[in-house]
Amino acid sequence: MTVKARLAVETYRNLVNGEWTESLGGETFDSVNPADTEDVVGRFQASVPEDVECAVAAAERAFRTWKDVPPSRKAALMFKAADLLEARLETLAAELTREEGKTLLNSMAEVKRSVQTLRYYASEGMNVAGATLPSDDPATFVYTKKEPLGVVAVITPWNFPLSIPVRKIAPALVTGNTVVFKPASDTPLVAYRLAEAIHEAGFPPGVFNLVTGSASQAGKPLTSHQAVKAVTFTGSTAAGEQIQRTVSLSTRTQFELGGKNPLIVLDDADIDFAVELAVKGGFELTGQACTGTSRVIVMEAVHDAFVEKLIERTRTMTVGSGFDSASEIGPLANRSQLDNVLSYIRIGQDEGADLAAGGERLTGGDYDRGYYVRPTVFTGVNPKMRIAQEEIFGPVISVIKVKCFNKALKVANGVQYGLSASICTASPERIQYFIDHMDSGLVKVNAPTTGNAVNAPFGGLKMSGTGTYREAGRAALDFYLREKTVYQQARPIKFCCSL
Repeated sequence: MTVKARLAVETYRNLVNGEWTESLGGETFDSVNPADTEDVVGRFQASVPEDVECAVAAAERAFRTWKDVPPSRKAALMFKAADLLEARLETLAAELTREEGKTLLNSMAEVKRSVQTLRYYASEGMNVAGATLPSDDPATFVYTKKEPLGVVAVITPWNFPLSIPVRKIAPALVTGNTVVFKPASDTPLVAYRLAEAIHEAGFPPGVFNLVTGSASQAGKPLTSHQAVKAVTFTGSTAAGEQIQRTVSLSTRTQFELGGKNPLIVLDDADIDFAVELAVKGGFELTGQACTGTSRVIVMEAVHDAFVEKLIERTRTMTVGSGFDSASEIGPLANRSQLDNVLSYIRIGQDEGADLAAGGERLTGGDYDRGYYVRPTVFTGVNPKMRIAQEEIFGPVISVIKVKCFNKALKVANGVQYGLSASICTASPERIQYFIDHMDSGLVKVNAPTTGNAVNAPFGGLKMSGTGTYREAGRAALDFYLREKTVYQQARPIKFCCSL
């Protein structure tokens, strides 16, 4: 089913200092439906550096009072924002599918998860605590206290345009920081809806600000601003490296970057189950997840059986609009991503890998108006090939055959990334060895590489992140707080009589 815009395209504004404002540059850009590029989802502000300056200034002013607002009041506002999102669940999910392309079922799950995250951090704000320390001087009381940083820049990608921003914004606000949020330009409507809920919940002016626009005109001026005390970013490793070069020495950074996530299938694995793990991790969300399965490392004894069933399953998958309940895979999110995926498919063929399934852009009928690629499986892949080393971020799986478990683990670790990894086996001994020796921030056992719990730390190793601060769970609060050590000297007490 194709959703088409039948009314005039609506123009949406930035949120700065509690007011919905147009960009000072006077320019806008369009967000289009990746399933039907003739459908313009909305028109958004092409913010310029002056808009960013206004937003940061508003956030800086608001911080002076917001940091001292009682935690119970902050929590109440966050619970209200969660209630507003939940009340708009079906509308939000439909807009998310229309703008990003994922299936309606996945969009519903993302909205629900975002609501859960807001409520989780509303409660966690009451758990911010320092520590008391023993002192050799009985007249000195030594303790630590946690304080917010100030203005936090939040820059997020298009693949989870609601849940990733919420995962950053919620802990930032509940710990007393103020936020300037720049979302991806492919999904600004979903970001606007989040801003709308936060604004309607009653957060004071300037505590949360939204500016839409390009990385050059809005992103760089934000991350390099001297008043910004922290930058939290999710996106490509290349973009993260570029941002790191723009921030000042004293600006705290948190980057969640690329992945090249393996699923190891051992010789005792349930093959049907392993195939479903590969399909879910590699093809769900059109492969556009940083934790998506892009490599399946299979032991020689079960390789042929696994490949046969994986190809059969891949060829039966339904590709179409996210609004079609029969669709298992939606479109890629934008033209650039389509071109990138098709380019890597050509690279794989040129490198000598066997294109066993898929690999072509879908055309004809509604497909002609969208960014559709058939899910792809490469076999005969050498671990050193580019398709086995570089992040593709699409529905492309490379199958690598190995002789033994030790070789499988070596291949799994043999990339620059270390975000998520999974193993499919019934052996407790090999499971534990995998957990202990896999160089990855997340390790999964008999589970897809995708997915993480709201209350569990999330983050990668190596080039998958800065490795300094984790997102999600209680650990996420640490990024948004600084620690102050206090030495409080008491005056000696003079007693009027002896005890």
